[in-house]
Order: sequence, then C-alpha cells, then structure tokens
Amino acid sequence: MSRTTFTLEQLRVAVADGEIDTVVLALVDMQGRLQGKRFHAPYFLDQVVAHGSEGCNYLLAVDVEMNTVDGYAMSSWERGYGDFAMRPDLTTLRRVPWQPGTALLLADLEWLDGSGPVVASPRQILRRQLDRLAAHGLTAYAGTELEFVLYRDSYEDAWRRGYRDLTPANQYNVDYSLLGTARVEPLLRRIRTEMAGAGLTPESAKGECNLGQHEIAFRYDTAVTCADHHVIYKNGAKEIAAQEGMSITFMAKPNAREGNSCHIHFSLRDAPGGSAMLGDGPAHLSVTGQRVLAGLLDTMRELSLFFAPNVNSYKRYQPGSFAPTALRWGVDNRTCALRLVGHGQGMRVENRVPGADVNPYLAIAALVAGAVHGIERELELGGECTGNAYDDATAQRVPGTLRDALALWEGSTVARDAFGDEVVAHYANQARVELAAFDAAVTDWELRRGFERL
Repeated sequence: MSRTTFTLEQLRVAVADGEIDTVVLALVDMQGRLQGKRFHAPYFLDQVVAHGSEGCNYLLAVDVEMNTVDGYAMSSWERGYGDFAMRPDLTTLRRVPWQPGTALLLADLEWLDGSGPVVASPRQILRRQLDRLAAHGLTAYAGTELEFVLYRDSYEDAWRRGYRDLTPANQYNVDYSLLGTARVEPLLRRIRTEMAGAGLTPESAKGECNLGQHEIAFRYDTAVTCADHHVIYKNGAKEIAAQEGMSITFMAKPNAREGNSCHIHFSLRDAPGGSAMLGDGPAHLSVTGQRVLAGLLDTMRELSLFFAPNVNSYKRYQPGSFAPTALRWGVDNRTCALRLVGHGQGMRVENRVPGADVNPYLAIAALVAGAVHGIERELELGGECTGNAYDDATAQRVPGTLRDALALWEGSTVARDAFGDEVVAHYANQARVELAAFDAAVTDWELRRGFERL
C-alpha cells in the first residue's frame, strides 16, 4: 500500500511551471511534531535534494515549549548545540493543498560526522524495531484513529483567554450524530479532501462524546507510512482549522469530560503477504497471533512511556470510561486494553491505551517490540475477557501516572533489550523534564481550592 505520492521529476515540472514555489523539509521531534524549514523550491532542487540540510540537534532535546533543558547526552551547552543532518526521504514527497504552491517531505536524521543515524530520533526508533520484526519474516501494518476537540475560537483567542471558557463546535454529545456533525461538516470535509490531495486515504468522519469532539479516520498502511501520515494529518488539521478561524486540540484530556484517544490498529503479514495472525487457535488466532497478543500484554506496563508520554496522558484513564486500564484482551470488547477486531485477512488488534497526544512512531515501535518479545519468548496467551475488564481484580493495570510509567521504563529489561540504553535514557529524561515542569506549576485547581479557604 505504501506509495510515492509525488515524484521528484513531477516536482521539477511543477516548479518549472510555477505551480510549486516552496518545499517544506520536516523532521519529527520527540513530541511527534513537525519541525523544519521552508525552502525556495529551485534551491531545494539544486542543493537540498543532493546534499540535504542541517538542523540544530536541540530539536530532540527540548521540552514542549522549546526550552533547552539539561540531561540529554546528544545535545547540551557543553557540547555546543551543534547540527545534525536532515536527509530528505523522497518517498514522502507530496503536495500540500492547504498551503498553496507548497510541497512537503520528511527527513531522516544523521550525524554530520558520518557516524550514522540519530538513534533517538522517532523514525529511526521505529525502523530499528521493524528490522527486528523482519528477521522473523514479518511486516507490520498499522492504522491510527485520532480524536480531537474542535473550538470556534482561534488559536490566538484561545491563548489570550488562557484556554478558558472556549466555545466548543458542538454543545452536546454528537457521537455518531449526523445532525451534530453537519454543523462542522465544512471543516471536516475540507480536512478530508485536502488530506486526500496530500496522498493520504481518508475513510470517514464521525462525532464523538465530548463537546465539539470528532474523529477522522484514515486507511491503514505499512508502519512507517502510517506514522508519517499521522503526523502530516495532525499538523495539517491544525493549520486548516487555524485558516478557518477555529482551533483543534489533540490533548489526551482537555477537560473533565471524555478524553481524546488514539486507538492503534496493528496487524502482521508474513513473507507471502498473508495475515500472520489468522489461524485455528482461540478467536481464530494463529500461534504467532497468540504470541503477539501475549507479548503486547506482557510489555504494556513497561513500555507505557511510549503510549502515554505526558502528565496529561494519564488523566484520560478513568474508571467506567472507554479509556481502558485493564491489561486484558477480548474479541470486540472495548473494556479491554487490546480489542481483537476484523475477520479473515482483516484480523487485527486494536490497542486502546494511547491518547491523541501520542508520538505514533514511538507507540508503533512499542507495539512491534512487544510483538517480537512474545514471538521470541514463545509466550502463551491467557484467556479471553468476555465481560467487563474493569471488574477483573486480577488484571494488571496501565500505570496511573507518568511518574509510575517512568519508573517502569527505567527499570525495564525489555525496553533496554529492544531500544538500547541510549534511547531509554533519552526518553526517560524527557519524562523527568515534563514531571519537573508540572511539579513546579501552580494549577487552577490549587488556586480555586486554596486562595480564600486555606
């Protein structure tokens, strides 16, 4: 299914004809955001295609607000905050319909001294796990389902108002409501059609439960392409909303109502191209499929940092909600962390743990690492959950806080074996930075509770 959406030769023609004048070269940072440069198109063709570009290595060593922080081995004041090389991945080249005259492609990161790739970069982390999976003759496919909350306020207005008292695009629960979603269909339609113009394959849009909450789903693809499409869509949807004077948030828990999820559908194909998970075992699972699910469950807690990377991520996990906390599997059971869905060659597992704030490369890498763990250790799958997994007192649970997830990550042999010490240390520091910032903040809750009464 992976494909080149816009070839280099097509770009040359479009530039010569005056259709394209700007090329965006983007890298993916730790938070799953696009960072990079806009090039004058003729310069990009003359210089960047052959030689790449450079970017400050602090782009993988800052917090969400782009502040330089301590604790990263790759980038610091002591090391001089040098550059890494941005190598264009021409297979990701595409037009950007929502930015006239613009094409975009993603970059892979390498060290300028030629010592190799930047191993802590999200795309490289995912590729390393896919290489481990390929050694077993398997290929991973994935699809991500991003929920968001849409507001009538612009991003600038939301900023000025401290993100308080914003106007959601819908005033009531519009889950599956055609009337409710029709209120914002002009924006949803524009996002769908312009993402199609960028080479993505939209499937559907639907309302969700929170006020102004919606989801646009895209067709699954190979693991790296799925993650590429995820970050392009997420960035593009925000840009399109801004152009319409509105704003979108992909926070995992933007308010006290339902959070924004990012369910990840995950499947494996063997060398001949058929489903490696389909077989004659329980729930029509093959031996490989059973080991994969067992591996995912066995590693979920230790790898939670890649599924829920922020303080806010863990506020989405509430009892009696559709954000599961019980590490069980079940057929079409939304109370389980792993929901087995689909039939025949379409059989796949839906991981319901991640929120919409997730970095897709890291989350899919964690799924692949869990699958390899189960396959290599020939783990046996426990019984299916057929009832409410929340009521299962014996089930392990998703960590309750980022601090808990960090402790599990740093103590995990599975994480170190799969990702290496450098990656473990790098993303542990990211979590510590996030926790330190949160611990130092005075929240609205504290002010309301204590300003007068304490």
